[in-house]
Amino acid sequence: MPKALRFILGDQLSRSIATLDGLAPGDVVLMAEVADETRYVRHHKQKIVLVLSAMRHFAAELREEGIAVDYIRLDDPESTGSFSGELARAVARYRPKRVVVTEPGEWRVREMMLGWEAALGLPVEIRDDDRFFCSRAEFARWAEGRNGLRMEFFYREMRRRTGFLMEDDAPVGGKWNFDPENRKALPAKFRAPDRLRFSPDAVTTEVMALIEARFPHHFGDRAPFGWGVTREEALAALDAFIADCLPSFGDYQDAMKTGAPFLHHATLSPYLNLGLLTAHEVCVAAERAWRAGAAPINAVEGFIRQILGWREFVRGVYWLKMPDYAETNALHAMRPLPCFYWSGETRMNCLRQVIGETKAHAYAHHIQRLMVTGNFALLAGVAPREIEEWYLVVYADAYEWVELPNVHGMAIFADGGLLASKPYAASGAYIDRMSDYCKSCAYDVKAKTGPKACPFNYLYWNFFMENRERLPITPRLAMPLKTLDAMSAERRHEIRRDAAAFLGGPEMDARPRAGYSEEQGRLPL
Repeated sequence: MPKALRFILGDQLSRSIATLDGLAPGDVVLMAEVADETRYVRHHKQKIVLVLSAMRHFAAELREEGIAVDYIRLDDPESTGSFSGELARAVARYRPKRVVVTEPGEWRVREMMLGWEAALGLPVEIRDDDRFFCSRAEFARWAEGRNGLRMEFFYREMRRRTGFLMEDDAPVGGKWNFDPENRKALPAKFRAPDRLRFSPDAVTTEVMALIEARFPHHFGDRAPFGWGVTREEALAALDAFIADCLPSFGDYQDAMKTGAPFLHHATLSPYLNLGLLTAHEVCVAAERAWRAGAAPINAVEGFIRQILGWREFVRGVYWLKMPDYAETNALHAMRPLPCFYWSGETRMNCLRQVIGETKAHAYAHHIQRLMVTGNFALLAGVAPREIEEWYLVVYADAYEWVELPNVHGMAIFADGGLLASKPYAASGAYIDRMSDYCKSCAYDVKAKTGPKACPFNYLYWNFFMENRERLPITPRLAMPLKTLDAMSAERRHEIRRDAAAFLGGPEMDARPRAGYSEEQGRLPL
């Protein structure tokens, strides 16, 4: 009879996870691939492959240390298909004195955990997830009494607390934030750096076949699969990013290019969110590169801000505000998600490119997510639950704690300004400036009105017309609102006319097109 049954979830694949602290001889580690977690949304095939293959490799590594691991596979005929069911079966098998778990990343799973002690009739210890720089309790203390929650102020506090990019009490380079230097478009003869990708091994190949057999209608392409599935591969990906991409990451982090889905971006978020990398070691590696003169301060500060600032901040907001946070809809957005978000079949080339790359890789970088797919959903008034579910489905790094605040607050402003001080709305001019997408588009980004005009152009102004009274009063919105107020009645009429025609037209059809399976799309809400 083991003293403890230690239950490790699929995004807790860290040898340092709190669940394993104090591991004693005779304790058993439980890991389970459960059907509920593969289908509560129809996750991208590559995400399921990544998680299950990484879990199987992690279990093998624990066994190599001599740790007893009870591992339940997805196709186990005895599996109950749920966390609670598999934990109950394991308790019946081993009759432990207690269960040890680490707090989960998602509110719904924590609610499940809180019921385990009563259901099982034995102590269940839920430990803090100390892989983050800021605990949930610490964030709540920071947020208490503040009128607004702004990442920049939280980030500065985290810099002071951790010492990253600090000289005594001052930020290195004399500034906290070098973002104004990080908005360059790609040069005409730009060549994207080669990226380290990994060939599927026997374990991954086996999982790929299982997923194709079980989930043939899930979104996304199963191959090419190039994600690392072990701690060793994740560390290699980190080293490759620091050496090959970080030096130019700052300059071009907002740029987009056809046929270059990764550019200089780290692509480390799937490994961070699974637990194969820790946020601390990633920030240490980046800072070390700057101190060695291998990467400029604007690149390193911008990257560390994403990890130490934004990632920690959105997690804090998620746990502080859930579950009510997910139900807010400050802009009263109600439109169904267009079918092209699943199929990629749209005449808007920017959306076609980003969605196509998302299908191929279960990945898009942050500007593609915010300023293309998110921006369009904002301008078109897509219902929060529909676009949020899409993001949760399609990306390999998507877990609700990070996906929901990023989409709900940052991309579509559904929280009314809790997370961001203004909506990240942009016309086609921004996409044209930061990408080459517009050159191959059926629409004309320079045209403001008419059937050939880029839909982002008139939807941008229509958004401000429709939401003028719902938007916060802030200096950051002064310029567009002043321009709107100066518009002639005729120009306003043209915008309204073109927006209504587009939003009621075939591009916005939420029904599947001929030859396209509705099963690949969203679950019923």
